[in-house]
Amino acid sequence: MASDPPAKFFVNQGLVTSATDLQHLLRPILKQTVSYRYLRGRDVVAHGTGWVERIVADQPDVSTYFTPIAITINVDSFEHLEFETRPDQLLVYTLVQGDEQVVIEFVPTGTGEDEGPAAPRQLEFDTSGFVQMELLGLEGAEE
Repeated sequence: MASDPPAKFFVNQGLVTSATDLQHLLRPILKQTVSYRYLRGRDVVAHGTGWVERIVADQPDVSTYFTPIAITINVDSFEHLEFETRPDQLLVYTLVQGDEQVVIEFVPTGTGEDEGPAAPRQLEFDTSGFVQMELLGLEGAEE
């Protein structure tokens, strides 16, 4: 009697082809700030830091896009996902489609002294060029 093959088993690294597994593996980056590098072959085509808004599957009308403001990942856009654990216990995700890859990593949010000005940071709104004003109502004004 033939039995179904057992589910695959991964510890800290692996190569995943199932859309369901891809979606589960990527779930921790949902609503997080991540850095991404888009590679075609060995050449870095684009890179940046963005906020992961959505991770979807089985939605052919939803595109995958990476921008500095918003990221949406449709797991059906990729053949497979490679993942590995960094020494700091965070994962590095590599989404692969043909000779194209998108490498995704969590952005460190610490304020350690070893961070330089080029270190990635959480997305934030720069208010240094703005003045805060308080508008008071017309409570006492009568005509």
